[in-house]
Amino acid sequence: MNILYTAEALATGDGRNGHARTTDGKLDVPLSAPRELGGAGEGTNPEQLFAAGYAACFHAALRLAAKDADHNVADSGVGARVGLGSDDSGAFGLTVTLEVSLPHLSPQEAQVLADKAHQRCPYSNAIRGNVDVLVTIARN
Repeated sequence: MNILYTAEALATGDGRNGHARTTDGKLDVPLSAPRELGGAGEGTNPEQLFAAGYAACFHAALRLAAKDADHNVADSGVGARVGLGSDDSGAFGLTVTLEVSLPHLSPQEAQVLADKAHQRCPYSNAIRGNVDVLVTIARN
């Protein structure tokens, strides 16, 4: 693979209750386990960071796919919900729901474009086969 960019980050402290920062200083956040996991919920958490990153990355892939197909993606957006859970063996895993908003396209056109973006997005490709991802089209 031809690497085009590399991000570097460091997490310190007690895992979910600590601090995360990138080496360039552009991201510098306190971490706190959410209340649902027994934490204080005062800082951000890995699932929120993953949801934000995935939504942004998928939106970029969606816009590239739209450009290739000459579709109008003005006012578009992608929301991401990342769930954390455990299975019967106690292993932890994630689920993801992506909600794609393409107000200037029909639901069918939007789904075709979202499916193309899902094949193109680096986050989708990284977790394919390991994380259940549901891609939905928002009602506009």
